[in-house]
Amino acid sequence: MKNPEAQQDVSFSQGFRMLFYTMKPNETSFQTLEEVPDYVKKATPFFISLMLLELVVSWIHKGKSPGRLDDALTSISAGVLSRLPSLFFRSIELTSYIYIWENYRLFSLPWDSPWTWYLTFFGVDFGYYWFHRMAHEVNIMWAGHQTHHSSEDYNLSTALRQSVLQLYTSWIFYSPLALFIPPSVYAVHLQFNLLYQFWIHTEVINNLGPLELILNTPSHHRVHHGRNRYCIDKNFAGVLIIWDRIFGTFEAENEKVVYGLTHPINTFEPIRVQFHHLFYIWTTFWATPGFFNKLSVIFKGPGWGPGKPRLGLSEEIPEVTGKDVPFSSSASQLLKIYTVVQFALMLVFYEETFADAAALSQVTLLLRVCFIILTLTSIGFLLDQRPKAAFMETLRCLMFLMLYRFGHLKPVVPSLSSAFEMLSPLHLTLIFLLSPCEEVSSAMIISFLRPPLPCRTVSQLNLFSLEIIQSQVFLHSSMRMG
Repeated sequence: MKNPEAQQDVSFSQGFRMLFYTMKPNETSFQTLEEVPDYVKKATPFFISLMLLELVVSWIHKGKSPGRLDDALTSISAGVLSRLPSLFFRSIELTSYIYIWENYRLFSLPWDSPWTWYLTFFGVDFGYYWFHRMAHEVNIMWAGHQTHHSSEDYNLSTALRQSVLQLYTSWIFYSPLALFIPPSVYAVHLQFNLLYQFWIHTEVINNLGPLELILNTPSHHRVHHGRNRYCIDKNFAGVLIIWDRIFGTFEAENEKVVYGLTHPINTFEPIRVQFHHLFYIWTTFWATPGFFNKLSVIFKGPGWGPGKPRLGLSEEIPEVTGKDVPFSSSASQLLKIYTVVQFALMLVFYEETFADAAALSQVTLLLRVCFIILTLTSIGFLLDQRPKAAFMETLRCLMFLMLYRFGHLKPVVPSLSSAFEMLSPLHLTLIFLLSPCEEVSSAMIISFLRPPLPCRTVSQLNLFSLEIIQSQVFLHSSMRMG
């Protein structure tokens, strides 16, 4: 799915319709895997447009935003992290499928037949239902999937809160299709199944009438994201809700849904969001006596314990009181503005990295990925008001400057290139030594790190030369106010 010419064939109409799985077989059938467009990448502007539309509709009808800034940043951060591995290798969902197809297929269905297209639609959705259900019922799989459920808001940004780990188990449930369905057809439906699930993450759509009987809708999926007792382990559907109706896991929305994990993790730091449950399994595994009990910690439900049923006891799920308050950042408004600006710059850098990936060396890609992860982690530290937040942000700024110095990135604005050259190693050392210390005053930092006098005669150099230092000053003053 990396053929640039094929990717250019996605029109505006197709880009919109692919979010609702309304593309036709004759416009989405490809003979080879290389011809399949990267529909998920092409969907990015539609994601943004629908999120803005959701914001406007929510303000008009409810007089408030559909979510909170800190939660939305964390959700998008998770989406960014989940895509970074694809810079280095093809998804295991595709590599495993191709391996089975090339070595074990029983027969080959025609890639250009509408019957193959519709059969794959049902096959992928059926596979997704069972993967999704097992991701809730098997603890080690839940360690990956819980990331998506950790948001205490429910809006379109929540759909982007994806797991880094989930792909390493989901492929198992699609692999039987590789015995007879061509990889190119499978790759199309794997993307469409994911894209369909974007628009159902919203509270601005209520009931869709007769469609509720067949399709997974915002109402059905709200139940799935709830931590109310009646919501737990319900509505696993991807596109068709009929699987839940058939296998007894359907539940209609009947009372106000409170979102998030049954035991909220209370953090906006993306690494903890991704991996906290894996660490919990690790500590529980060693603390649980008995070999078979240890295996049960891994392969039974997240609520299991010695002497309990496979999925745990429903009465141990905390009751929703109706007065539950989502965890929010205590950072000042100024600091939140700062994090938004840095996050937006990171997104530009992230998109540029993906666009230029084929031309970049593996070392450059690795360093850029490290910088992106460090940026997201630093933003999480700032929103969580961690004690080491200022140090982490200083480290991030240093890495940014070092990457430029050694040619692993370029400024977004080319005219600022010469400004980077004015930041000497002495400047970097002083930033590192001084900015983590709360005792160092803003005036002291600026006086030490002000660019040489000739630079101040050039406005562009002057602006950029102080950018890193002023960010540190801003952080210190904002964190004191926060």
